[in-house]
Amino acid sequence: MKWQKRGLIFDPTNHHLDFECTDYAQSPQTVVYDEFVRVYFSTRSKDESNKFVSRIAFVDYNKDFAEIIGHSKKEVIPLGEIGCFDEHGIFPINPLRYENKIIAFTCGWSRRVSVPVETSIGFAFSEDNGVTFKKVGNGPVLTSSLKEPMLVGDAFVQVYDGIFHMWYIYGKRWLKAIDNEPEARVYKIAHATSKDGIGWIKEEGDQIIEDRIDINECQALPTVIRIENRYHMFFCYRYATDFRQNPNRSYRLGCAYSDDLQSWRRDDANKGIDISHSGWDSEMMCYPHLFEAFGKIYLLYNGNVFGKYGFGLAELETL
Repeated sequence: MKWQKRGLIFDPTNHHLDFECTDYAQSPQTVVYDEFVRVYFSTRSKDESNKFVSRIAFVDYNKDFAEIIGHSKKEVIPLGEIGCFDEHGIFPINPLRYENKIIAFTCGWSRRVSVPVETSIGFAFSEDNGVTFKKVGNGPVLTSSLKEPMLVGDAFVQVYDGIFHMWYIYGKRWLKAIDNEPEARVYKIAHATSKDGIGWIKEEGDQIIEDRIDINECQALPTVIRIENRYHMFFCYRYATDFRQNPNRSYRLGCAYSDDLQSWRRDDANKGIDISHSGWDSEMMCYPHLFEAFGKIYLLYNGNVFGKYGFGLAELETL
């Protein structure tokens, strides 16, 4: 692949829009309309206890992404009730057009005591063409299980030949804190299928993307697109420890391809995009999203500090 970077297109710390988004714009994901593209993302604020929560917002772009023409003006989707899996945040949200409707798969998170967080995947639908979403229920549609004991999240769903395919992550282990570092999590990419988007069949505990760093490589945010008869996946990966302040161990983009949706070949060397020499994506690239709009294929992604300074866009030039 060869990508042309279009640069940073949204910075939550420097905009003139009238909505509550001043800190982080993480995991941008799209719905394409006839005349514009809506980009959903997760932003941060603080609750009454002065702790961070994650909420969903969106901005609308014209066809060539040169101008923001709209944005969310009310709560897109509420956080969970007390004790629920998404009580403290939704990050990310994966919207999907399906049978003239817009549905969404959410990664809800809640705080824990022995470790910082736990996650599961929820399901929601929109009755107003993607402005707001309602949850089907207070619980998740995909969560921890016998061989996937923790941290199930980051769903990305496509429908191929009438079957829902979900790529997601699950936790393998938590690493204990060492030398003043906080606890570190290890997670991998997996696959599940469904006939209706609610009842899912996991390929229980099967890691579908091989490790490149070591067995503690962390893999996140898979995104898949079909181009002709081949399926292409982008994702991000990093070291399990010392990744927040050390750019050499922080998130990078990886890629893989499949001809049958069963076996995937990792092919990072041919992804065609990498960190810049300077600027907003010079230390980290993470949370990718592949999509097609108006005859072109694009890649949205976050840069340094896990999306604190927003998201950028790249356009596929050659495959």
